[in-house]
Amino acid sequence: MKRLCIYSLIIGFVLSSCSAPKHLPRAQTFSNAAVVTAHPLASQVGVDILKAGGNAIDAAVAVQFALAVVYPNAGNIGGGGFMVYRDNSGATNALDFREKAPANASEKMYLDKNDNVIEDLSVYGHLSAGVPGSVAGMEEAHKKYGKLAWSKLLAPAIELAENGFPITAQQAEEFNYYKASFTKYNPNGAPILQPDIWKKGQPFVQKDLGATLRRIAEEGRAGFYKGQTADLIVNEMKKGKGIITHADLENYHAIWRTPTTGYYRGHKIICMPPPSSGGPALVALLQSVEQFPLTKWGFQSDSTVRVMVEAERRVYADRAKYLGDPDFIRVPVAELTDATFNQQRMQEVDLSKATPSSSVNAAKFPGYESEETTHFSIVDKEGNAVSITTTLNNSYGSRVFVQGAGFLLNDEMDDFSVKPGVPNIYGLVGGKANAVQPNKRMLSSMTPTIIEKNGALHMVLGTPGGSTIMTSVFQTILNVIDFGQDAQTSVNSPRFHHQWLPDQIDVEEKAIKATVRQSLEKDGYKISPRGAIGRVENIIVLPNKKLQTGADPRGDDRAMGY
Repeated sequence: MKRLCIYSLIIGFVLSSCSAPKHLPRAQTFSNAAVVTAHPLASQVGVDILKAGGNAIDAAVAVQFALAVVYPNAGNIGGGGFMVYRDNSGATNALDFREKAPANASEKMYLDKNDNVIEDLSVYGHLSAGVPGSVAGMEEAHKKYGKLAWSKLLAPAIELAENGFPITAQQAEEFNYYKASFTKYNPNGAPILQPDIWKKGQPFVQKDLGATLRRIAEEGRAGFYKGQTADLIVNEMKKGKGIITHADLENYHAIWRTPTTGYYRGHKIICMPPPSSGGPALVALLQSVEQFPLTKWGFQSDSTVRVMVEAERRVYADRAKYLGDPDFIRVPVAELTDATFNQQRMQEVDLSKATPSSSVNAAKFPGYESEETTHFSIVDKEGNAVSITTTLNNSYGSRVFVQGAGFLLNDEMDDFSVKPGVPNIYGLVGGKANAVQPNKRMLSSMTPTIIEKNGALHMVLGTPGGSTIMTSVFQTILNVIDFGQDAQTSVNSPRFHHQWLPDQIDVEEKAIKATVRQSLEKDGYKISPRGAIGRVENIIVLPNKKLQTGADPRGDDRAMGY
């Protein structure tokens, strides 16, 4: 495909621009369309599809498959995710292509004979993998909304896999860092193990993945869930005592769901419903703080931080108890996203001192019996918008490559509550609502979000980050609506996070200035420094209808458009 020679032409651009920025980037503005992803090559693929006459869904499908090639720690065909869509008439939809537990899964499958959790069993290796949903999700989205031919959308990813692409400095560091883990779970070898030492600029060629993508391009979902690819997946399962079967693969289907919606200072929030906890939690967080004068108090002021932390503490307590797969349990979304309830609950907060998480319990509702992900945001020239968050869960998922198929499997089974009260790899505590059950979708924190202002498209955003996803999206929205930040500044800004348990405020190095930290600690808040939180991708529609973009400088992320 001659059109794809452009990817070799921008190699120098990719390598020179993917190191940590010396200065924080500034917002870019595009007149027609914009794509923001975790990797420059994936962003370029999206823009190329839009310029070729594709719409936002076409670009999203192409980006998803491109990320599976150029961003293997989270981009995937062996994982799953969620999509929130809004067309240019204002109609919305949500697509659930979250992974599912295999039919042979059981509630105690990760416990020993004494009911103690077996360390790492749900995190690494074959048994940690859920049934993948990404390929089914992309086909479902394309069938409903796509314009261009399916094979055309996969062509860029095939080209990148078969001919290779130069890895960035960050990717070289990661490939080398995880080498021992990849070797452990792939004794017969894996494409990521080819050279002894990876260096920036080395080509990463993935012939087996290219062949798998060709089968998907030719046969659609059948090229993944049946035939040769399915045989390779099941054979890989047998090698490591995994439990995904041919029947599990054939029976997987993505599901259209009604978006969760709410309002914040006159803006309509459109986000993902369960089995994502992200949508209900985000709406509840925004409702909880709406009554407070955040703009007057200012960005990360003492009072602003206290209010946000106390809201997060309560919302995450509710998440642990009530949220799970709505096809298996009743999830009280209406109650959790009731503005009056959330505002009244915050009236018990004493801003002069921290509320110990040990004294905060989930709310009680009458009649009622879960860091590595990637996000991309797209707006096309017609005004259609797509917000997609997709994941393998842990960085590089289960660390298991499907031999002969060239792709990584997820470790999403860890997003179940493998034992009530025992935290997962992100420290999130779950309960019975999110217990392992056959064919059940595990709870997620993914929060792809679209926002309207005065009935028109206003923002398209989301982020990876495990348990920090919801609070990162929450902060980014406040950064724009309450603190007047542009798209790029809203994602540049330092972030903090609280999730009920453990009872601490996790802070990036530059988040919450020293004097405020001292004040918080004096009143019982524990400050816990940590590394980067999330990688937010944001698009804001300006009053003149131009598209302002923000690509997170914490990674190789890039905004492009025309």
